Amino acid sequence: MRTNTNKGFTLIELLIVVAIIGIIAAIAVPGLLRARMSGNEASAIGSMRAINSSQSTYAASCGSGFYAPTLVSLGTAPTVGGGDGFVGTDLNTDPSVKSSYTIAMTAGAAGAGAPASCNGVAAGASVSTYFVGAAPTSGGGVRFFGTNQGGTIYHNTAAVAVTQNGAPAGSNPLQ
Repeated sequence: MRTNTNKGFTLIELLIVVAIIGIIAAIAVPGLLRARMSGNEASAIGSMRAINSSQSTYAASCGSGFYAPTLVSLGTAPTVGGGDGFVGTDLNTDPSVKSSYTIAMTAGAAGAGAPASCNGVAAGASVSTYFVGAAPTSGGGVRFFGTNQGGTIYHNTAAVAVTQNGAPAGSNPLQ
C-alpha cells in the first residue's frame, strides 16, 4: 500500500510568515525614514561648512579679502596657476541640490574697491558679505539651515531668514 506524502507548506503557514514579515517591516520603516532624514540634514550641515571654508579660502587667496558672489564663481578654478575650484562640483551651481536639500547663496553688497579676482570675477563684483541657505525638498528633512560670513550655522523649522550680519531672527545656532 502506498501512502501519499505531500511535502511543502500549507497556505496558512505561508500567510503567517507573510504577516510576520509585514509586522517587522511596519516597525522598521519609520526608523529607516528618520535615519535617512537625519543623514540628509547632516549632509546639508556639511555643505554649509564646506561653503564657509571655501569662502574663507577664496577671500584669503583670490578675492583680496572679498567673497565670491555666487556658488558658480566659488566653483570656478583660478585662471592663474590652475587647480580646482574653491568648492566641489556638487555645490558649484546656484542653487545646488544635494541630499534632498536645495542650497542657494544670496550675495551681500558689492565690495567697494574690490579688484578682479583670480578666477574671473570682475572688478567690483566680489562681495563683502554673503548668506547661504539650505531648504529641504520633499522627504529631505524637517529643519532649514543658514549661514553667513560669520561662519555660524543656524537652524529653524521654518526657512532661515536671509541676514548678512548677525543671527537670523527666530533661528538657533547649531551646538
